[in-house]
Amino acid sequence: MNVFRTLEEFPHPWSAETYPTVSVVLPVYNEVESLPALLESIADILIAHQIPYEIICVDDGSDDGSTQLLKQQAQTRTDLRAVILRRNYGQTAAMAAGFNHASGQIIITLDSDLQNDPADIPLLIAKLEEGYDLVSGWRQDRQDAAISRLLPSKAANWLIGRVTGVKLHDYGCSLKAYRAELVADMNLYGELHRFLPALAFIEGARITEIPVRHHARRFGQSKYGIDRTFRVLMDLFTIAFIKKFLTRPMHVFGLLGLAAIAGGVLLGLYLTILKFGMNESIGNRPLLFFVVVLLLAGVQMFSFGLLAELSMRTYHESQGRPIYRVREIVEPTLKP
Repeated sequence: MNVFRTLEEFPHPWSAETYPTVSVVLPVYNEVESLPALLESIADILIAHQIPYEIICVDDGSDDGSTQLLKQQAQTRTDLRAVILRRNYGQTAAMAAGFNHASGQIIITLDSDLQNDPADIPLLIAKLEEGYDLVSGWRQDRQDAAISRLLPSKAANWLIGRVTGVKLHDYGCSLKAYRAELVADMNLYGELHRFLPALAFIEGARITEIPVRHHARRFGQSKYGIDRTFRVLMDLFTIAFIKKFLTRPMHVFGLLGLAAIAGGVLLGLYLTILKFGMNESIGNRPLLFFVVVLLLAGVQMFSFGLLAELSMRTYHESQGRPIYRVREIVEPTLKP
């Protein structure tokens, strides 16, 4: 698919029958001052590069006038669709809503605070055309506070890369390009938007990154603080488990359960020898209570494994989701 087509093929403004090539998804939360300039910048860049597009703005419970502004813009623009959420659900939910309402073959995400540069969108698309499924932006010259933003981000990027196996310089950059079929395979929950490359990797995606520009915030204040580091760590445990054991949870729970049961049995045999072989009292030994705990924990972990296996099968079979992903099917050129 070549997105660089002529304006004669895709006249602007796009008609209702036109299938947009690029959907730009913007999660919005209290960015009323940034939105007008951002929308114009996106339109100018994509029209200049002759890329047919639509903009999906997802208002995530703003209370600063962003909602009213988006409603007004949607009534006067032909390229904008505003999705207004009932309350503030968080960036992950806003991005999921944007993905669900996008109709382009390529989906671009970026922040609404003007720190990401829309001029980098054609670069992401061009890189995607080289055969990648996801292209992530890398803010090499990041314009953020060193202590509260840069230092935790560097530590998180290193840790996420080690745990997930997807080594990117900048997991937190919202400026990314996705193939629509990849996004359709990913279900977002909690605050997993930070781990979209890792989730894509689980789906078998080809991932790369390119340097992008980053600007200092012009309006308002950042919605993120150092407290999000702890949320990232919790989400990282979830991603690590999904990556290794999504289709075989018994391998982790069952292994832990068998190890606990085996330890309990061995220590129990030792106590039995002490009791009947050496006529020693074991009733007041802490080791006896430890054996009971090990055996109970082992049985519980093994049971958790069985329940997780059933849940995994329900997850895949109820949605008709296979445990594999096919990139392409090559048919024989010679027919019998």
